[in-house]
Amino acid sequence: MNLLDLTAAAGAGTGITAPTRLDPLQLFMDADIVVQLVIIGLIAASVWVWAIVVSFSLKMGSVRRRCAAFEQDFWQHDDPETLISRGKSDNPSGRVAAAGLSEFRRSTKNGVKDRLSTSARIAQAMEGQVAVEADKLAERLNFLATTGSVAPFVGLFGTVWGIMNSFFQIGMQANSSLAVVAPGISEALFATAIGLFAAIPAVIAYNRFSNKVDRFEARMQRFADRVHAQVSRELENA
Repeated sequence: MNLLDLTAAAGAGTGITAPTRLDPLQLFMDADIVVQLVIIGLIAASVWVWAIVVSFSLKMGSVRRRCAAFEQDFWQHDDPETLISRGKSDNPSGRVAAAGLSEFRRSTKNGVKDRLSTSARIAQAMEGQVAVEADKLAERLNFLATTGSVAPFVGLFGTVWGIMNSFFQIGMQANSSLAVVAPGISEALFATAIGLFAAIPAVIAYNRFSNKVDRFEARMQRFADRVHAQVSRELENA
């Protein structure tokens, strides 16, 4: 007699009908209130993770297109300051260029006294703006990192609680048969499964999007370097 036969026999002896298939909804409905709250929280976190994944993907695509269009116009335009003043700097690359040109105007409005210091301030202004733009893009990724690291432990908490409750029921009923303890353990393990379901996509998305933000930051820095080189040439002629 195998384990399934023993389970069926134990279930018949206790009046419990063994389920024929795994039903996640039924596992949730039969679980302890604490386990249910854990599962609800993890499902909500998973939904939010996928919302971030979709919105961030769309946002990055839009930002790339707008930055590429601005940079092309910037290098082709005879007067970049006019381009920026027309409101075409509503993108990370535009704001980086605006920060550099703004510092250039402030530093040269009374004449150039120290070209090296002026050039350094312009570079710092653009580097600071690059960091600000990267932080703006990455600010929502913190939730992905948090979910990826915390969700398995939250699910494990639900599992531990559910198993404790199962053993408590064994003590209350004075019956240690598998048919008595198995449903409670299944419900408890379901919390761990939901925790992994929330954590795995969050970790994958965080690593992928962090890489995209780093690459985009490097692209903005290259653009800032080109702008700085052009401004430095103008300083030499001032």
